[in-house]
Amino acid sequence: MAKTAWFLLCFTVLLNTQAKAEEFRYEPDWDSIRSHYQVPEWFRDAKFGIFLHWGPYAVPAYGGEKYPKYMYYKGREKHGYNHFKHHEETYGKHSEFGYKDFIPMFKAENFNAEEWVALFKEAGAKYVVPVAEHHDAFAMYASKHTKWNVAEMGPKKDTMRMLADATRAAGLKFGASSHYANSRNYYSKKDPSWDTSDPANQGLYWKASEKGLAEPSQEFKDHWWDRTTDIIDQYEPDVLWFDFGLDKPGWQSVHKKILAYYYNKGLDWNKGVVFQDKNMKGAKSFPEDLIVLDIERGRMSDIRELPWQTDTAVGKRSWGYIKNEEYKTSGYLIDELIDIVSKNGCLLLNIGPKADGTIPDQDQAILKEIGVWMTLNGEAIYSTRPWKIYGEGPTKVASGNHSESENADNVAADIRFTVNGDVLYATSLGWPEDGVFTVTSLAKGNPHESRKIKSVEFISGSNKTKWKQTADGLRISVKGNQPCEAAYVFKIEFK
Repeated sequence: MAKTAWFLLCFTVLLNTQAKAEEFRYEPDWDSIRSHYQVPEWFRDAKFGIFLHWGPYAVPAYGGEKYPKYMYYKGREKHGYNHFKHHEETYGKHSEFGYKDFIPMFKAENFNAEEWVALFKEAGAKYVVPVAEHHDAFAMYASKHTKWNVAEMGPKKDTMRMLADATRAAGLKFGASSHYANSRNYYSKKDPSWDTSDPANQGLYWKASEKGLAEPSQEFKDHWWDRTTDIIDQYEPDVLWFDFGLDKPGWQSVHKKILAYYYNKGLDWNKGVVFQDKNMKGAKSFPEDLIVLDIERGRMSDIRELPWQTDTAVGKRSWGYIKNEEYKTSGYLIDELIDIVSKNGCLLLNIGPKADGTIPDQDQAILKEIGVWMTLNGEAIYSTRPWKIYGEGPTKVASGNHSESENADNVAADIRFTVNGDVLYATSLGWPEDGVFTVTSLAKGNPHESRKIKSVEFISGSNKTKWKQTADGLRISVKGNQPCEAAYVFKIEFK
C-alpha cells in the first residue's frame, strides 16, 4: 500500500511538473505573442470608457495639462496662451516658484472615488483609465521608484488604489495610462536659476544632461521600465495605455519586452488584458494585430477589421482641468461614439477633474446626458459588431490622429449600422423635419441583405411608427416629437 501511494505521489508530481513545463508563456518575440494573443471579448463589448487627466497641473488650471512644460518656455505662446508670462504674473519668478511648488497645493481634499465611479457608470462607461503618470513625471500612484508621487506628496493618499477598488467594486474594468517616456525632455533647463536645473529636483525634472539627446539614455529606459512594471504589478490594469514617446528612436529595445511582460501578467491574473498604443507617423512600434491601436482626437473613415479606439476629451482645448474650457456637446460626442462603434472601435472619453478632487459641473452634465441616451439606446452599442457596411449619408469623417476638427455636424440622412446576432440596428444621427427616416442601404434588392424584413422597432421612444421597404430604401415614419437628443435607433429583425 505504501509503495502504491508513493508511486501515485511521484506520478502526480511528474504530471504537475510536465504541465508547468508546457504552460505557455509569452516570449519577447512578435511570433510568440502572435501565436496566442487576441483582444479580449470584454473590450470589444464595452465600447465606452472614461479617461482621466488629473494631476498638479490642475492647480494653475491654465492653458492645459502641459502647463508644466510651457511655463518654462520664455517668450513663446502655445495655443493662444503665454504660460511663462502668466506664471510670473500669478506665482512669481521661476527661480522662486517652480512646477514642484504646485504639488503641495494639489490636495484632492474633496476626492471621492465612489462618487466618481458612480458618475462614470451612470454615463454608461464600462472601463475607467486614469493617468498613472503624465509627461510631468509626477506619479499619480504609490510609486516604489520615485518620492514624487501622490501617496507621499500633495494629497498624500494612493488615489490610484482608491479608484481601482471603486471601479472594480462597481463591476467596471480598470486601466492605467503612462506618458512617462516623453518626460526626460519635457522641462526646459535653460536658466540655471530655475528649479528645473537643481540636481535636488531631478527625480521630477530628470537630469539636465539628458535634455536634447536624440535617444534616451539606458539609465532613463531602466527607470521607465521600473516605473511601468510597478504600475502593472501593483494595480493589475485591464487596460494599459501608452502616449506618444515609445515610438521615438531608441525605444525599440523595450517594445517586445513590455508587451510580453504585460501579457504574461494577464495569464497570471487569469484575465484578458488590453495594451494600447498610437503607432504614430508610421513608426509602427508594435505590430497592430498584437495591440489595440489608439487614435488621438480622430477616427477611422471606414470599418477596421481589428478592434481600435479613439481617445478624445469633452473639452476642445485641454485634457486636464482649465478655467474657461470650451466644451463639446453631448450630442456631438454621442454621434462620435455611434460612428466609432459602427467601425469596430471603442471611445475613451476624457474629463479633467479639479485639484480639489471634484469633477467640474459641465463635465458631469455632459456625462449624465450621454448616460440618458445610453439607457434608452445602449443595446445598439454594447456587445455589437459592425455590419457589412458602417453606414450611409452625406457627411464624411476625416481619419487619423488630431483630425476631429475637420468633421462637420451630422444630419438625419447619416445612418450608422451595428449588429448583435441576427438583429440589425440602424441609428440616424439626426431628426428629419417630417419625421420620415430613409435607410437607402435597405432598399428592395440591395446587395447587403437578401432576407425580408420582419419588423422595425423604434427603441429610442414610444412614438408610433410605420415602415415600408421600397426601391428607394426602408422608409420609417415616426409620429410626434423627437423623444431624446442626438440620435435615433431602429431595431430591425428579419424573417
